[in-house]
Amino acid sequence: MKLRTAISAIALTAAGAGAAFADCDAVSMSDVGWTDITTTTAAAKHVLEGLGYEVDVKVLSVPVTFASLESDDVDVFLGNWMPAQSGAIQPYLDSGEIEQINVNLEGTKYTLATPTYAYEAGLQSYADIAKFADELDEKIYGIEPGNEGNAYLVSLTEEDKFGLGEFDVVESSEQGMLAQVARYYKDEEPVVFLGWEPHPMNANFDLKYLPGGEDFFGGEGVVHTVTRAGFSEECPNLGTLFSNMDFTLDMENMIMGQILDDGADPADATEAWLKDNVDVLDTWLDGVTTVDGGDAVAAVKGHLGM
Repeated sequence: MKLRTAISAIALTAAGAGAAFADCDAVSMSDVGWTDITTTTAAAKHVLEGLGYEVDVKVLSVPVTFASLESDDVDVFLGNWMPAQSGAIQPYLDSGEIEQINVNLEGTKYTLATPTYAYEAGLQSYADIAKFADELDEKIYGIEPGNEGNAYLVSLTEEDKFGLGEFDVVESSEQGMLAQVARYYKDEEPVVFLGWEPHPMNANFDLKYLPGGEDFFGGEGVVHTVTRAGFSEECPNLGTLFSNMDFTLDMENMIMGQILDDGADPADATEAWLKDNVDVLDTWLDGVTTVDGGDAVAAVKGHLGM
């Protein structure tokens, strides 16, 4: 048990639930820099601030996020993509240092993708990539260094799986990777990259997701909300909120498109979406109060200027 957890447990025993609740007026969240997680985190931040919480959003990689949840330096992460992150998170789940408290999104995709014109030319699976080695310049485009998806792709090249021994995995930011894809796409040149949904890339590019990586990426997946150990018990109001907070592919694709394609600020885009979809607050805030026990829905609407 971490020192922070132990202290909170002592406070709960000695002073009752009200005192422990009063210690939960600040929330630390991780944003790993993916636009979908930036979107959901920004939406949660609006709600939390409307309820009276102080919110600290840290920009961290996925491995550092899980280590920070273990060390109690981060409270909540809304972006545990499963099964793709199974290998990275499972030791923490097994030890009890991280808890999965909600499936916040269903129907996700996460694996290698290619434009439909390349697919129709015969690049239809992981096993076909090596056949296009010259056209692809022996490159597969990934996302940020340290990402577990990249690590899997690198392992394929190191072990010469699917004949990929001569390929390089190019690590970059999400935006850098997609800028490279756009250059190839404009000239209808083949390119293979790490793609996912929800993401406006699925509207901006006509894509096909390649079979072959199911052992690691799985098929359609889900996204979990995860917390540090004991968070929901120590801070039950927050535990209820994050257990209630579900998202949809349509919501995330719409907001992400505004951020990536229109240059909207994530805070502005999510605030506008919340104002246009205010009924979602009834679900998200069911059984939730403000930090001082007041009406949650009224407080958040007031915070949003409604």
